[in-house]
Amino acid sequence: MLPNLAVAIIVIFLTWIVSKLATSTLKRMLKRTKLRQSLQELFALLTSIAVWFLGVMIAAVILFPGLTPASILAGLGIGSVAIGFAFKDVFENFLAGIIILFRREMRIGDHVECEGIEGQVSHIAIRESHIRQTDGQLVIVPNSILFKNPVTVRTDKDHRRVTVICGVAYDVDIDEARTVISDAVRGCDTVISDGKPIQIFAQEFASSSINFEVTWWTGSKPVEVRTSRDQVVSAVKRALDDAGIEIPFPYRTLTFKEPLPLQRAERTERD
Repeated sequence: MLPNLAVAIIVIFLTWIVSKLATSTLKRMLKRTKLRQSLQELFALLTSIAVWFLGVMIAAVILFPGLTPASILAGLGIGSVAIGFAFKDVFENFLAGIIILFRREMRIGDHVECEGIEGQVSHIAIRESHIRQTDGQLVIVPNSILFKNPVTVRTDKDHRRVTVICGVAYDVDIDEARTVISDAVRGCDTVISDGKPIQIFAQEFASSSINFEVTWWTGSKPVEVRTSRDQVVSAVKRALDDAGIEIPFPYRTLTFKEPLPLQRAERTERD
């Protein structure tokens, strides 16, 4: 078997060379495309696996002449069923990762929320994705979770609508209050007014106030939303105070069925 062994070793060596050449050529070709880096690495890995599979199969047939490609493929088919059951979750995450990599909706740097996990996407791999939360913690999420559950992409667009509720007293003129609130919101530099409406609607008769729904557009990143909300709330409060419009707090009136007797407490003098 020494001649067959020598030829098999040469085939393995040639397979290694072909694998390197094929992988490097494919990477150079994929760099000209707009595919994600993880997807480019996946195609290079699959190409290398295919070359090695073919080379090892040829070497095995040379080393063991009784083997045939058909028998090798049949054995691999039976083995793949057992491996599939044993590594079901791994293959599920792998396939989900491939589908996610082909999607364009979730990109590196996007802020997403899924199953209570919210943060910035820092890396998308084949089996898991890395999400950096706003407090700095890194969450490694299996891709099957992102694939099977609804994912909210907060930065899919550059602009995002924000809403706060503002209440005024019942004795205030509604139109005047609406104008004051609108002018205050319009004066904030974090509010986008070009082509994006600032909407102020009288929403409801609350227990102690008339509530306005104040809506405007700002940047889509979480820090931009928090900054804009802080600026708008401060500006509206300042404008209502300057206009003499009350922002009421809950009032409570106690009514008794019968008059209550009043008793004056007697003072005691100390020596």
